[in-house]
Amino acid sequence: MRVKDRVAIITGSGRGIGAATAGRLAEEGAKVVVTDIRADACEATAAAIKASGGEAIAVPCNITERQSVEEMVQKAVDTFGRLDILVNNAGVIRDNLVHKMTDEDWDTVMNVHLKGSFYASQAAQRYMVPQRYGKIVNLSSTSALGNRGQLNYATAKAGLQGFTRTLAIELGKFNINVNAIAPGFIETDMTKATAERVGSDFEAFKRAAAERSLLGRTGKPIDIANAVLFLVSEESSFITGQVLYVRGGI
Repeated sequence: MRVKDRVAIITGSGRGIGAATAGRLAEEGAKVVVTDIRADACEATAAAIKASGGEAIAVPCNITERQSVEEMVQKAVDTFGRLDILVNNAGVIRDNLVHKMTDEDWDTVMNVHLKGSFYASQAAQRYMVPQRYGKIVNLSSTSALGNRGQLNYATAKAGLQGFTRTLAIELGKFNINVNAIAPGFIETDMTKATAERVGSDFEAFKRAAAERSLLGRTGKPIDIANAVLFLVSEESSFITGQVLYVRGGI
């Protein structure tokens, strides 16, 4: 029970990496706030956690709206009495080449990844600072290193790395650890969408990614969830301001 009785918010936890992370932290004793823009997805993840003996509430939230985020964080504290862990996982893709990318493509990706992480972190630190304890994990991506057709996404994910390091500098004196995880190819609905964009069969897309991995396989959401668990546990208490690439050694 590595995070027993810790209260954790995981944004974008209606499916994929977020849902796996919510479930993994609940398995290790955390009280989990499942939040996603889709109410049905929130309820499904929370119900699965409770069915497995964990503790969770579902709080729908639009991560790009300050009031929605602040109400979600307040609901977490009102329900569980404190806030210890924030995982900024919510994300979207609007892939296109630069000459085809629209203002909406750009703004949507920036708002979800950057503005959403800012709103959630700012609201969370108001509770973490007085208690002199907190763990914040931001989900970046290997696309931060550059990826064709993802100018907006790559920029946002690179921005989250600078966001992580700066937040670690500002909050370290309050015993708050801030780190980022940069996943490689993980089998999710998002990578399915990417396969469709480039006109590839998803199974062939996965095989090609597996061939690039030193481990000969693609990642699963649980691989990222386990990395998050490490970064929010006491085992990583002397690690902050870092970006952990979880990509199979590509």
